[in-house]
Amino acid sequence: MNLQITNEAARWYKQELNLTEGDHIRFFVRYGGCSTVQSGFSLGISAEEPVDIGAKSDIEGITFYIEEKDLWYLDDHDLLIEYQSDYDEPVFQYMQKG
Repeated sequence: MNLQITNEAARWYKQELNLTEGDHIRFFVRYGGCSTVQSGFSLGISAEEPVDIGAKSDIEGITFYIEEKDLWYLDDHDLLIEYQSDYDEPVFQYMQKG
């Protein structure tokens, strides 16, 4: 499983969450919401130190990661997080592994 974040999306998180170099952003599974990979679940975010990284991407001085215990959510998909200028926010793209 690969976690990719575009530079534009990383800059959005840095600005919106007042992040500085060396900070960490965790994507975690939460009950509820809308997802194309797991019905009834979605991803939340939290600024916290990692415990057991399953996938990560270091962009713009920030470590974005998903813990090992939450990788089941992606169900053999890679996750690409891109900035969507039309909505002025990041969007999650789940890509089936080939």
